[in-house]
Amino acid sequence: MGVAYHAHYLVWFEQGRTEYLRSLGSTYRALEEAGTLLMVTETGVRHLKSARYDDEVEVRTRLDSVKGVRLRFVYEVHRDGDLLATGFTVLAAADTSGRPRRLPPELAEILTAHAPAGSDASPASNPASARERS
Repeated sequence: MGVAYHAHYLVWFEQGRTEYLRSLGSTYRALEEAGTLLMVTETGVRHLKSARYDDEVEVRTRLDSVKGVRLRFVYEVHRDGDLLATGFTVLAAADTSGRPRRLPPELAEILTAHAPAGSDASPASNPASARERS
């Protein structure tokens, strides 16, 4: 068929989130070492056009909301300026036993500075991009 497997989009979303956190000066590794996990609780993808094998795609990631222990990220997948897919993930902060917990204060402060209006935070924006091969 020559098209990228549909589940790759979720992997690309994860890579986009990783780069988003890195752009804010944090990493998943640091969060986990400090005892906070970000667990995916919901996902959605709308496929508009197909990515093909060996395409280079750009994943644009934006924090959509911060509410309590939950974070919602939205994504756009582009190839050469064409929008291929849109999507979202919802993550919940948890301790190492999987129980919900508040975000660490330093991460909450960084994220709330970049969360849009309507969140438990003040408005701002910090979209991040990641380039990947399909």
